[in-house]
Amino acid sequence: MERYIDINDYHYTLPEERIAKFPLAERSSSKLLVWRKGEIAESRFHAVGGELPAHSLLVFNNTKVIRARIIMHKPSGARIEVFCLEPHTPVDYERALSATGSCSWSCIVGNSKKWKEGYVEINFEHNGQAEWLRAWRDGEKGAEQREQIVRFEWSADLSFGELLELLGRIPIPPYLNRESEEIDNTRYQTVYSKFEGSVAAPTAGLHFTPELIAEMEQAGHEFGEVTLHVGAGTFLPVKEQDATRHPMHTEHFEIQLATLHQLLRKQGLVTAVGTTSVRTLESLAALGWRIRTTGSPDAERVIGQWELYNLPADFTGSEALQELIGYMEREGLRRLKCATQIMITPLGYQFRIVKNIITNFHQPSSTLLLLVSAYVGEDWRKIYGYALDHDFRFLSYGDSSLLMR
Repeated sequence: MERYIDINDYHYTLPEERIAKFPLAERSSSKLLVWRKGEIAESRFHAVGGELPAHSLLVFNNTKVIRARIIMHKPSGARIEVFCLEPHTPVDYERALSATGSCSWSCIVGNSKKWKEGYVEINFEHNGQAEWLRAWRDGEKGAEQREQIVRFEWSADLSFGELLELLGRIPIPPYLNRESEEIDNTRYQTVYSKFEGSVAAPTAGLHFTPELIAEMEQAGHEFGEVTLHVGAGTFLPVKEQDATRHPMHTEHFEIQLATLHQLLRKQGLVTAVGTTSVRTLESLAALGWRIRTTGSPDAERVIGQWELYNLPADFTGSEALQELIGYMEREGLRRLKCATQIMITPLGYQFRIVKNIITNFHQPSSTLLLLVSAYVGEDWRKIYGYALDHDFRFLSYGDSSLLMR
């Protein structure tokens, strides 16, 4: 099938002053744009529960942002920034973050011209002892050599995750054009974050407070959780004029059997909180179809960029969930891990699991804006035009939208 998307059709002018550089004092006091079947209304985020259908199921991404930026120096004094993207050895986040003594990560290296050979280091004190963390470049990754494999070794009796907590910095988005500050350590993190592994926050969830969640539960709404570790690829600009040629980044996710039961019970009432939750939930349909056709989800194989477009139109979300539940119960599995490269675009994408979406306002000409357009159609122009005309704040620390078709 021929696919073509002119990325210029998804451009809009975003003035620098409309980008929210810092969060509001109160998480839930942000503005909320409500798009309901083509009609736009304006509210505040703390009222989101009253805008949703009664007894909705909201699905959070409970990933936790790690302090993935480390400022190191060569013995000569040259400053080198190492931005950890994803583990290389050991390959999964849990083991890599609990590793002691050494591990390797795929990283972006700042000022790499000054680091051709040898090691870079940080000397620090821990429990009254002089300690060190050192790093060596162990090769390149990817066709553009944008990423480096970096091997870390350290002297302290700490896990790598503990080292990052001690020495690393929260990797706020590059478009904020500022260094991370103390406020980012708490506010660039959802209140329900649990499992470390992201280098970017699932920002739609930043508006929720424990009080708002409790209030919504009291009103009859339910909450479910998935885990998708957000990679730096989420900020990668679409460089090709034909957006379909943009290689989607791989992101790892995990779903619990209990959540699948919740989703099946609440089909038609599922609200994804953020594009990462959308990507995770929609990817389940591909796993369900694999089980239907081969007997296995083949979870070791990444869900391809266009795999969802090849599913039969009459294969429903409920059927996919039933296939997954049946498989996991037969195999005695309580959770399933996989990775996805799914690209949701306006090219006839069929939403099977997600009914409504809560999401912030995204960058022009981005894959996230394509996802929004796949859901609201050409109304994305109306939505973004309204937001620009009515002083909404944009991007990670900005205001929110509730999309219901």
